[in-house]
This record gives sequence, C-alpha cells and structure tokens, in this order.
Amino acid sequence: MSEFELLFDYPLLAHNTFGFDVRAKYAVRLTEEAQIPALARDTRIEGVSRLVLGGGSNVVLTRNFDGVALLVELRGRHVIGEDHDAVFVEAGAGENWHEFVAWTLSQGLPGLENLALIPGTVGAAPIQNIGAYGLEMGERFERLRAIELSTGETREFDRDACAFGYRDSFFKREGRGRFVIVSVTFRLPKAWTPRADYADIARVLETSGANDPQAIFDAVVAVRQAKLPDWRVLGNAGSFFKNPVVSATAFGALKAREPEVVSYKQPDGQFKLAAGWLIDRCGWKGRAIGAAAVHDRQALVLVNRGGASGAQILELADAIKRDVHARFAIELEAEPVCL
Repeated sequence: MSEFELLFDYPLLAHNTFGFDVRAKYAVRLTEEAQIPALARDTRIEGVSRLVLGGGSNVVLTRNFDGVALLVELRGRHVIGEDHDAVFVEAGAGENWHEFVAWTLSQGLPGLENLALIPGTVGAAPIQNIGAYGLEMGERFERLRAIELSTGETREFDRDACAFGYRDSFFKREGRGRFVIVSVTFRLPKAWTPRADYADIARVLETSGANDPQAIFDAVVAVRQAKLPDWRVLGNAGSFFKNPVVSATAFGALKAREPEVVSYKQPDGQFKLAAGWLIDRCGWKGRAIGAAAVHDRQALVLVNRGGASGAQILELADAIKRDVHARFAIELEAEPVCL
C-alpha cells in the first residue's frame, strides 16, 4: 500500500500532550513509509500547509490548523549491525521513545538510560536533540532517514548534517516543515560507562546500592515521576524553557548579585543556568493565568489545568519571560514549537 486516506476536520486532542482541543482541516495517518512520497503527488492537498506530528509533546497549538496534519505512526526496532566499538540500533519514527529506551536495555544494549521517560517519539528526538541528566541524544546518534515533502525523495542525514545544538537541530531551523523523519539509527557503545553525576540520580542510586544501566534507568524514571506531572493527567510539554547559557563574565556579574544562583559550568567555559530556579525566584511557581499555570513542584513546567488554550499558555510564558528579564537581564527561550 502506498496511497493514503485523507481525513477531514480531524481532532488533534489526542495528538498534543498539552491537551488542546484543536482540529486540523485535513489529516493523514502515516503507517507506511511508501505513503509519504504520495503526498507530493496528491492534487487534493497541493499547496496546503503541512504539520508533522509524532507524540505532540513539544508543540503548542494555539489555534485550529488550516492544513494537513501528518500523523507519524511508523513502527519497528531492530539491531542492524555493529563495529568494534558499538552496536547499531534502528527504530521507526513513530515508536514511543521511552518504550524504545526500555527495549534497548532489554536487549542488553545500554547507553540511552539517562533519557528514560522523556515523552514523545523516536522521530521527534533528533529534531529537539533531547537531553537529560548529563546526556544528549546527539551523543548516541548515528544517522536518520527522512523524506522531503516537496519532492518525495529520501535523504540520509549524519550527525554533521543534523547540526545538533542545545535542544536544537537542522530540523528546527532550515529544515523545519520540509521533511518527515522515517527512521533513526543509534550508536550504542560496547564499553558502557555510567552517567550518574546529577545529585538527584546519585541519591536514588545510593539508596538502591546499584549503579548498572537498569538501576540508572529506574532512578531517572523515579526522579522524573517525582518532579514532573504526567501529561495524561495534567497537560504539559515537559520543560517549557531552555536553560540559558551565559558567558563567564555575565555569570560572574550575576553570581555577585545572586550568590545562590544554580549553574553548571560548560566545557567551553560558559555557564548553563537553571531556568527553573530563575522562574522560581521570580515567584511564579504554582501561579496561574486562568487555567494555564506553572507547576507547583517544577517551575520549568507549564501546565493546562483544564480548558486552557495554547494562546493562554503563551500569555503565561510571556509574563514569566518579562519578569525573568527584569530581574536577571536574561532572555528565556521556549523549547516547544509554537503554532
């Protein structure tokens, strides 16, 4: 099968983790790779805007979408090879990310355990270059395959072509909206070393007395569940703001004014600041504008308490950004894509 069914006036409530009740004029469920080139040839949607959605965990939908939503449901996960140093694992873009990480461990292939319980799909992971607890996905990335929507042609992207940055990639910038990622291949090291330096993770591991890949996976899950709301219960997109990175000079000036500022020195001498700490210090933790609120346990997470719109979430985010800039002279940047 290479053709697709065009769905009309399609609800996107189940396709965004904020739980916004918006609709797409058209939608297509992509269950087979061969369906994607057919999109470029279909006259019914010629010239129509496209929105690629995986789990919808990194998007703020502020209104109905007057175009075609491409719902990526491509499955499959396989060990495809190895070399002297690593094992290569490929997964379909529609695979659930957390379930994929758990599967790699079940195959005896550690390396992704620090990224457990991050919501979303495998195909979304390289777009955002997801990261947590001392590991970014880009460190384990080998290549991906993507299909260009305008031509239907398949392209392969290596790490350099993806241009990974902090919560950033080619696909969030020049490539935004141009491609559907169909599969991602990861390079998992044979010589595994633990990443367990973060205090929260270290405390859990100390209690359990273990330090193997499964123990780190379990610790990450426990910490994330304790700190972050379940999007199925309380709509959210995880961390809403990036942790800002500042120069050593700027950090020194900030430290002089705010001795308790939470920071992490970077290899290049810059300092990454904890955006949640900045927001908390501005008094926003637990506060709300209507049904849009800052989570009461983690100030980095904005939540939909029920009935909030995407526009209200952005109104809240803008108010937070203004206060943080006024107090700290730091510009916060949103992680999710806002449409």
